[in-house]
Amino acid sequence: MLHPQNPWRRSLRAAVSLVLMLAGPAWAVASPSASRLASVYVDDLTSPELHARIAAGATTVLVPIGGTEQSGPHIALGKHNVRARLLAGRIAQRLGNTVVAPVIAYVPEGSITPPGGHMRFAGTVSIPDAAFEAMLEATARSFCQHGMRDVFFLGDHGGYQKNEEKAAARVNRGQGCRVHALSEYYTATQTGYVAELKRRGFSDAEIGLHAGLADTALTLALDPALVRSALLASGAGKEAGVNGDPRRATAALGQLGVERIVEASSAAIRAALRVSPSQNRTRQP
Repeated sequence: MLHPQNPWRRSLRAAVSLVLMLAGPAWAVASPSASRLASVYVDDLTSPELHARIAAGATTVLVPIGGTEQSGPHIALGKHNVRARLLAGRIAQRLGNTVVAPVIAYVPEGSITPPGGHMRFAGTVSIPDAAFEAMLEATARSFCQHGMRDVFFLGDHGGYQKNEEKAAARVNRGQGCRVHALSEYYTATQTGYVAELKRRGFSDAEIGLHAGLADTALTLALDPALVRSALLASGAGKEAGVNGDPRRATAALGQLGVERIVEASSAAIRAALRVSPSQNRTRQP
């Protein structure tokens, strides 16, 4: 004789089935996503994953260097850090066999006491030149120790370009991998990008040197959330930490800079890899 099914049990089984369906297989929780495994960022990889990547030929690492500084009332303090990371990622993808180190966010910004330059504005962080160079040197040596053959410093800020060169020279006095201070990464924003903006009718005074049209447009192109667009209309001025006029900045204008930075940096890195004396192996094309 068939007995009618208990409604309570039927409801319990349905609830359990729903939970299992939503949870998915147990292994799915621990499995990394395909995008993480394919990422060029060291931050996204485990140690064995990076080791395997190096063993497979990814022996070039880009070290993005940003800085934590004021950029007027309309750009966030982390501008350089975000830009350096995103641009380094695009360059690494263009090159292949390249990974991107964590961003170095603390850099020399001038005197702390008494405050000078950007240190006159809240949020700017400055460290001594010697400490900065030591950090760059140790970062490069760390990656060399783990099998990297070429380390490239990509500095998003003009004030510490010479520091990069000094740190690279110290590491290169020894044997093993080579360290490069990639000046082309920064000069692309000061030459080709500026020239293109001038061809479009913008003046030097509007383009500016810091938080002006060029700087603001480049930031809009990479991460518009960093720009307080509602404040652009004021234009600000030097007393507010701005050199230039950001009012006509657009993401489209900034994309001109992005393209030049990625292209110039990729070409310079390829050239350096072809002549680097530290390897006797086939290089990236």
